Amino acid sequence: MPNKILLLEDDILLAEIILEFLNEHHFEVIHCSNGVELLDIAYEKNFDIYLFDVMVPEKNGFDVLLTLRNMGKMAPAIFITSLANIENLQQGYKSGCDDYIRKPFKLEELLLRIQTLLKRPFTHRKENFEDFGNGVKFEFETKSVYKDTELLFLPKKEIELLGLFLQNPNQIITKETIFEKLWDYDENPSDMSLRVYIKNLRSLIGKNKIINQRGNGYCYVKS
Repeated sequence: MPNKILLLEDDILLAEIILEFLNEHHFEVIHCSNGVELLDIAYEKNFDIYLFDVMVPEKNGFDVLLTLRNMGKMAPAIFITSLANIENLQQGYKSGCDDYIRKPFKLEELLLRIQTLLKRPFTHRKENFEDFGNGVKFEFETKSVYKDTELLFLPKKEIELLGLFLQNPNQIITKETIFEKLWDYDENPSDMSLRVYIKNLRSLIGKNKIINQRGNGYCYVKS
């Protein structure tokens, strides 16, 4: 399943260039040219990345992203803008963005930044932790797992896999997606290792919290 990107850009020519480039790299992109239109779409659908210009009609990109964060929409966000001073940069990060790329930019650089954010298993959240109801909690800021008050030490890939599940609750995540996000480019994905990680996480957070849909992938069940 391709990653979904919501693009906010009122320069139609630039938007078309970005759309064509990202489509060629197997992303599904929806384009909006003003902030109000984008909010209507974002309210109904979920996306993997927000890619926002700032100076757009009706509602600027900073305000749009802040509105989305307040709505609980926590997908990673990149601002693409010609604004360059430190005040603009600060405002962008305060509104909840993850990255900031100044125009003009190379499309290859944009792709690299998108891929980097997609490999991160954690996004903005209003809560400080996820409580699994059995004394086990995951703290998002430090990416730490606790049993009651005891800090638990998990292998790096188990932490990343748990984060990926928490980022996509009640959604089937294919093995191919897990391999892509957890294994580096110079590593060979291991089906056996993945099975071990799943088994260990089930033992930790509850057997029924992670289900296997045969032939499709795994799903973290959040009630």
